[in-house]
Amino acid sequence: MVDPNDELLEAVTAAVPPLLQGMEVLGRASRHLHPPHLAQIVEAVAPHRQPIADGLVRFNAAAWPEHLNGFRGAVGDAASNALKAFDGLASAASRSNPVMAAYSALRYSNRATEALYPVSMMLPPVSRFFLLDSVADDEVLAARLAAADASREGVGVLHAANAGNERGGFSLYVPEYHDGTPLPLVVALHGGSGHGRGFLWSWLRAARSFGMLVLSPTSQDSTWSLMGPDVDGPALRQMLAWVSERWPVREDRILLTGMSDGGTFSYVAGLQDDAPYTHLAPIAASFHPMLMEVASPERVAGLPIYLTHGVLDWMFPVDVARTAHEALAGAGAEVVYREIDDLSHTYPTEENEAIARWFLR
Repeated sequence: MVDPNDELLEAVTAAVPPLLQGMEVLGRASRHLHPPHLAQIVEAVAPHRQPIADGLVRFNAAAWPEHLNGFRGAVGDAASNALKAFDGLASAASRSNPVMAAYSALRYSNRATEALYPVSMMLPPVSRFFLLDSVADDEVLAARLAAADASREGVGVLHAANAGNERGGFSLYVPEYHDGTPLPLVVALHGGSGHGRGFLWSWLRAARSFGMLVLSPTSQDSTWSLMGPDVDGPALRQMLAWVSERWPVREDRILLTGMSDGGTFSYVAGLQDDAPYTHLAPIAASFHPMLMEVASPERVAGLPIYLTHGVLDWMFPVDVARTAHEALAGAGAEVVYREIDDLSHTYPTEENEAIARWFLR
């Protein structure tokens, strides 16, 4: 007679390790996506699809008790979305715009990550997946996570009018082990045609590792209000005020960061005289010298700015970032400039730890 516990353990072992490995691979594909390299990336990730598919079959074949339906659903949804990401990448080359098709396919990776996140409080390997490598073996952090009650109100991943088909809402991460002390806050802005619900996951590992809040808004329109009336700037401040009323926020540690159009809007919103943001970190952003004519010298002088750009960026060439560096540093901002040789117009997730440590010091 087969022990039901053995069957479930075998099902978990068949499904979870290849899923975690596959999601890491998808993350690397997203990080290194560059139009001339698309075919090589697709070829490199392809072998990691079948182990996820095989593991999912074995996982679904197990006789799961009713009280584990949540766990079963989370792992199953994560695996299904990861497979959609692999399949979308595989077919991208045949689409009319292969690069945009690849970007779209990788959005399923965010959905897989969101689906899997609740399992982080159930399985140690999944918990480690949602931590930075540098703190994955930190015993104090592991103990805090183990003791945390993820079911209590106001912690974990929260959403406010921010379903995939909604705009103008936000997603929020509050560390499950939050004990009521004031926390640093990262306001993370997605790129053009992006969504805050997906972009939240760009920062969750760092936030969970270092104990930070992450507010990930969604623009009112398809991108931030860089042209015409500024509808997003006031909305961001309202969101920040709403969060600050409900969770203690360190007023001396509020980072405004963003990717692409989100990075550009970090300049627009963050350089205003009365901006509440103490640090800025635009990534792969555009920059116009006219911004320096709008910003007052008092706002720019001494303002900590962490500027990141890729040498391979095909949308906003790296010269744009060099101009921004020169203008901001010349105006007295405390600029950290990171020019990454192998980065295209993608998000450099490996840079988050350095940005976080700079922000928290």
